[in-house]
Amino acid sequence: AESGLRRRKKHYTILTEERIRQLQENHISQVCSLLSVSKTLACTLLRRHNWSLTSISDRWLAEEKLLSPQQELLNPLPPNEKNNICNICFEVVSSEGMLSCPCGHPFCSNCWKYYIMVSINDGPGCVSLSCPEPGCKSSVGPELVDSLASDEDKERYYRYFLRSYVECHGNMRWCPAPRCDRAVQIETRVRKNYDVACDCSHRFCWNCAEECHRPVDCKTAAEWIELSSSEEDINTATWIMAFTKSCPGCGTNIEKNEGCNRMICRWSCGQQFCWLCLQPWKIHTYTICNEKKECNTKFTRATKILTKFVSYYEGWVSNHVRMRIAVLDLGTVLDKLGGEYSNYVKFGFLIEALEQIVECRSMLKWSYVYGYYLSLTKKATKIEFFEFLQKQAEVNIERLHRCADKDIEMYVNNDFDRADFVGFRRKLVNLTNVTRNYFEEWVRALENDLSKHNGEASRERARPALARTRKRPTLPNSRAKACNTRTRSSISTRSCLPLSAQRLRSPIPLHLWVVVGCFRLQSK
Repeated sequence: AESGLRRRKKHYTILTEERIRQLQENHISQVCSLLSVSKTLACTLLRRHNWSLTSISDRWLAEEKLLSPQQELLNPLPPNEKNNICNICFEVVSSEGMLSCPCGHPFCSNCWKYYIMVSINDGPGCVSLSCPEPGCKSSVGPELVDSLASDEDKERYYRYFLRSYVECHGNMRWCPAPRCDRAVQIETRVRKNYDVACDCSHRFCWNCAEECHRPVDCKTAAEWIELSSSEEDINTATWIMAFTKSCPGCGTNIEKNEGCNRMICRWSCGQQFCWLCLQPWKIHTYTICNEKKECNTKFTRATKILTKFVSYYEGWVSNHVRMRIAVLDLGTVLDKLGGEYSNYVKFGFLIEALEQIVECRSMLKWSYVYGYYLSLTKKATKIEFFEFLQKQAEVNIERLHRCADKDIEMYVNNDFDRADFVGFRRKLVNLTNVTRNYFEEWVRALENDLSKHNGEASRERARPALARTRKRPTLPNSRAKACNTRTRSSISTRSCLPLSAQRLRSPIPLHLWVVVGCFRLQSK
């Protein structure tokens, strides 16, 4: 079976270090030939323009004044054969032992070696190293490093040089997985919140380089991570919210374990207030609060919000655990298949299914974050619609997961009947395709805030009742029979929809119902 990643058009390319090095050398050679400059000057211009050939050519041809910091590189100082004194060590050196950048400031080779060695040991800043002459901005290029640095230092320098090429590109990013040396080049027209999968099997968000978090954006994902930073913090916040109240004077959390409703903040401001309404105690009679019902509104609301958060957090954690299990299952299958190409051809559909399970578990996991923030908006119709679609997504991924887990061991480890294997493969491939289509359409709808479907619902409700109930014109008998046949067919199709969907005010998108119908046919 053809891999799902190959079926879907990818808007990015995975680059190895060798391929990145080739692209970098091509950029340098193009600038050298276009502007007739040295390799050192070409590297300087590319770094200062974020390795953009278009920017260099446009600014060079149209606005030469913008390149004034580089003019000194094009007009080096004339050689001074009489001046053989190094301006660093002040030793008298022969003309053959003096070296300089394109600017022409001469220094002895020993000082140059030490200067380059220290700069490389300091880190990536050595890529933008400039002339030691005070006030001179002439760059030290790869040519001078090649002639003076040791083999070890040259290797480190070119690694920094390669990394600067990727990091300066707006459409390139290193894979954040540990010990991965690949980079991802994405198309410029792709949105920032885009999930990419490296060849090392690590999936991450292109924009923030964190784990994939569709359908929520990077800002919402970061807020959620901070909000749910540790289970201990959540349990502590739950207890504080349930059993304490904040002092209206200083905000200190106070626990009431016995006694009357008169509270005194003894550890901070000393204010006296009512435990029920949090108003000053002086406006109350001895133990009676006439605003008991209103006073608990804020406390009750906060408790409900926290309870709601914990419920969505549990769904988030549960799907995270299931996703990790799917990742381990994928690794187990890959280990058992070994490195033989024939095994990958035979069981490619199984690898594709497990990869799809991991991706769908990630989407379902972060849909709970979407649901939590949606619940704070109190839009009942949209919340009900979202929960229905989320439930369908859970059913779909569970079916695929059960089908993939059921017969993995039997088919991977042992000999098997060919007819049974062909049937298993057909069923799993179909389930994988249907699950992928459903999740893609569902997540895309969530990213659009279900606005398209809400708009369809509004137009449906705004349509006049007379237009929906007007009589059909009289037709000949043959056409009437055909019309009645189509009408009965449409009625029977609508009657197959779940009752929960018929109760929703917002119509279920047709493409989602097609996917659900396919699932039912597969299950039968």
